[in-house]
Amino acid sequence: MKLSDEAAGRSRPETSVTLLARARANEPEAWNRLMAIYAPLVSYWCRLANVPAADTEDVLQEVFLAASTSLDRFRHEQPGDSFRGWLRGITRNVLLAHYRRRGREPVGEGGTESLKRIQGLAESEFELPDDDPPDQSIAVYHRALALVRNEFEDKTWQMFWQVAVDDQPVAAVAERFGVTSAAVRKAKSRVLFRLKQEAGDIL
Repeated sequence: MKLSDEAAGRSRPETSVTLLARARANEPEAWNRLMAIYAPLVSYWCRLANVPAADTEDVLQEVFLAASTSLDRFRHEQPGDSFRGWLRGITRNVLLAHYRRRGREPVGEGGTESLKRIQGLAESEFELPDDDPPDQSIAVYHRALALVRNEFEDKTWQMFWQVAVDDQPVAAVAERFGVTSAAVRKAKSRVLFRLKQEAGDIL
């Protein structure tokens, strides 16, 4: 039997502890969740860097190993600080090391001069774009939402989704579900609050 939203919340004493804090405490499940959110984005960055598909899994493992050993150094204190930007920097360094170690240029570039350029790159010269396209950012958000989906009854989730994600009017959603507008706004607020508890410091 599915728990009510309130009962589900009471059964999760860790809900006030963020995913990032649990990852810092080396909880395996927290790392699994972080990877569920961000591994597809790292794979996207690998494609931007022309990493062969056969090498992408190795790069992913290196990126998250490096992240796990340096997570204590990540700080979200300044307006420009973000977990994604920090992970992007780690990925850039891993990609640079990957190409230097393999001793070859990325796929799509050829010739001796290209090989020499890759082998001689300074870290500051190997950059990934500072911004990701909207579809990648939206996908990260949706994967984070998926982590808390099972904590809410279907009706609550559908009201939240239709208002917050599909951008439908509150009044129209309330009429569709036979509830008050206040109930719809409460559903949206509760899901967003839970998302902030779980992943607010990594999104």
